[in-house]
Amino acid sequence: MNVDLHRTPRRIICLTEETTETLYCIGEQDRIVGISGYTVRPSQARKEKPKVSAFLNARIDKILDLKPDLVLGFSNLQADIVTQLVRAGIPVHVFNQRTVAGIFDMVRMLGAMIGEAAKAETLMVELKNGLDAIEQSAAQLPRRPRVYFEEWNDPLISGIGWVSELISIAGGEDCFPELAACSFASQRTIHDPEEVIRRAPDIIIGSWCGKRFRPEKLKERPGWDAIPAVQREHVYEIKSANILQPGPAALTDGVAQIHRLIQNWADKTA
Repeated sequence: MNVDLHRTPRRIICLTEETTETLYCIGEQDRIVGISGYTVRPSQARKEKPKVSAFLNARIDKILDLKPDLVLGFSNLQADIVTQLVRAGIPVHVFNQRTVAGIFDMVRMLGAMIGEAAKAETLMVELKNGLDAIEQSAAQLPRRPRVYFEEWNDPLISGIGWVSELISIAGGEDCFPELAACSFASQRTIHDPEEVIRRAPDIIIGSWCGKRFRPEKLKERPGWDAIPAVQREHVYEIKSANILQPGPAALTDGVAQIHRLIQNWADKTA
């Protein structure tokens, strides 16, 4: 029997951005034949790869035309897309990372799936070293500020697990750590906006997934003028592409931006 025991996927479609960025980071971007239309990182991918999906829907006909030998998805939210592809006989793997450790697991597994475990390991070491450097810098802060991260504004939704962890690594304390452990956005809903006021964040970070953060609208909410972050002008935006995709972006640019905001707060309150 003529079987190639070393064959690995050569035509990969990434339905979300984090696997696209990971493959670019390890130099295996030539395997990618299709990406999500929401991809912005790396910018090169958006210029040179066909766009075949949004987040909740995809061009199944276009995906089939590209003849992928592996499609990579993320979470239960893409279950409908996955079902259609599986019925069409396409190999699919769906990641579901919701923590920093989960992001590292995704990188490790993806490297193994394409036969490039060593490249994935090198990337993980680089990412880990970067996080360690930020954590060491954060240890020098005189005080850890309370940070409220808002993922959506209507209803109010607080940050997911990896965001909460990165706030801690960057030197802050998540105002809603008990919600961060919840996988689904509906479980992280803050039903009483006054609870944010009671928890008195020193810093507010908005990252409204899919639309521009409007700090002026946040500041107009009833009673929010009593929040220290609002009073002292520590309300900021981090673009969702840099923090809300569970891949290299969050562990590099995302956490670095959080740390800079915290350092700025510390400098101004010293």
